[in-house]
Amino acid sequence: MTATARGVDAPGRAGIDARTLRTDRWWLPPAATTVGLLAFVVYGGVRAFQQQYFFADERYLTPFYSPCVSLGCAAEPGAAHFGMFLPDHPLIPYAALSLPFLLLFRLTCYYYRKAYYRSFWLSPAACAVPEPHAQYTGETRFPLIMQNAHRYFFYLAAVIALINTYDALLAFRHPTDGFVVGVGNLVLLVNVALLWGYTLSCHSCRHVMGGRLTHFSKHPVRYRLWTWVSRLNTRHMFFAWITLGTLVATDLYVMLVARGTITDLRIVG
Repeated sequence: MTATARGVDAPGRAGIDARTLRTDRWWLPPAATTVGLLAFVVYGGVRAFQQQYFFADERYLTPFYSPCVSLGCAAEPGAAHFGMFLPDHPLIPYAALSLPFLLLFRLTCYYYRKAYYRSFWLSPAACAVPEPHAQYTGETRFPLIMQNAHRYFFYLAAVIALINTYDALLAFRHPTDGFVVGVGNLVLLVNVALLWGYTLSCHSCRHVMGGRLTHFSKHPVRYRLWTWVSRLNTRHMFFAWITLGTLVATDLYVMLVARGTITDLRIVG
């Protein structure tokens, strides 16, 4: 097969000159995906390097800065739950210890691969629409061969999810007022719960639970975990998108409270 004889142009197909006979707006889903992903990347990039308004009410730490391990976190010492040891530099995010791994976890995620392959690379853009690429080597060469490291990024993402959980629980204690519950606590809890949904619904998590087992009957506990994760896995796309929204919403809330634009409403305490 030649480089141009692919997809709808492959031998045996009808001799149609049109790129596609689809009359619906097939380009809309990949376009919407492009806009959505770009919006999150731009917002997250700006906030990660802004290096201010990341800690509010002496207890709310935005997930974009967790864990806050830069020497610059000294401006908000209560945010540095795990110490400060990274150099303070405008080009180094305060959460430089976690952000690269979270980015790699999402970048290599099975759902996100499908999303950006179709939207950014048009490989393919939609069913019955030929892709513009003359060659396809799959994920066998650099850099796409790095997609196979997704399972290792999953382990690191699980650790970071634990840190986010610790941040959310620690936020219930105010340095001077003791145990308190505010709207910010609910925002952090909802965000971390959905982050766990995304992390645990991961295909790699499903493999960890039940992969390489010959007889489920001999491993009832792992079988139960596998069936539970499998049910979550059917909603992996939902968690992938909703967590982008909750991450932005959580960060926005913390930033607005830190700036004094809004006041955190106390429910208890």
